[in-house]
Amino acid sequence: MKNQVKLLPFTIQSVVDQTNETPEGVQLVQAPSVWEDSSQGEGIVIAVIDTGIDSSHPDLKDRIIAGRNFTSDYQGDPEVFEDNNGHGTHVSGTIAASLNNEGVVGVAPKAQILSLKALTGQGSGNYEWIIDAIHYAVDWRGPNEERVRVISMSLGGPEDVPEMHKAIQNAVNQNISVVVAAGNEGDSQDDTFEYAYPGAYNEVISVGAVDMDLQPAPFSNTHTELDLVAPGVDVISTYPDNKYAKLTGTSMATPHVAGAIALLINKSEKEFDRTLSEEEVYAQLIRRTVPLGNRKSAEGNGFLQLNVVEKLQDLIPTTSVNAN
Repeated sequence: MKNQVKLLPFTIQSVVDQTNETPEGVQLVQAPSVWEDSSQGEGIVIAVIDTGIDSSHPDLKDRIIAGRNFTSDYQGDPEVFEDNNGHGTHVSGTIAASLNNEGVVGVAPKAQILSLKALTGQGSGNYEWIIDAIHYAVDWRGPNEERVRVISMSLGGPEDVPEMHKAIQNAVNQNISVVVAAGNEGDSQDDTFEYAYPGAYNEVISVGAVDMDLQPAPFSNTHTELDLVAPGVDVISTYPDNKYAKLTGTSMATPHVAGAIALLINKSEKEFDRTLSEEEVYAQLIRRTVPLGNRKSAEGNGFLQLNVVEKLQDLIPTTSVNAN
């Protein structure tokens, strides 16, 4: 097995001490429009496999249900999963930063995060760490028998590692949606394909990046397994030491989708009055995408738009179809 998996390269645009806003990306995917019907993701646990989390950050401290360290950081202590990089904290904030009238708010502000630190402060890790974290997420049970419903991974490498693929397939078979970044090796050409793993596996939900004007990000990998796109340029979110930062990368697009799935699980399971399978959750997600007019290799099914189904309902004539 090849040894290293890394954070997909990302760019730090700026770091600030304070902000008070609903991030533009959260607004663009229309998350607030479904908060009421989805209880803001309450009760859904999302495992974030990354560099850890700033557990004392005011926007995150109430969102963390548990965590574990799989790396050699902190002398390999499994109980210490603090973020010594920044990436994991940023991703976690986009998923679920609390709606507390300060800082930022995430896509699913009442979802809970299981923070699995599988990458070091340098942003790299062994494939074994990633695989162990995936298995841990599948087997984990919370204090009230909660289970993980979503895994978010903004990481990757050039190697197709069969053991990692098998772990992901097992997670999906256990009814967990696995959301991953497509990768940042793009060359602005939608007809030349770049594959990073696990983003290129068919079983994962592979997320590409667009900017806030919904234009494809030039760095975003294009390939035949891309599922959808979300905001990934100048994304503001939580950052260690109680700060906030704007970061750019498909790493930043991925958590928009992970948080959206938490909302859609609650909304859809309430409507159907039963537990949905991973395939059904995926179908509900893809129903809520809007084509942007690019090749499928650049945008998959399109841009995440959580209120599009309700908007379509508004187009249906109000006169009864059964009227004589």
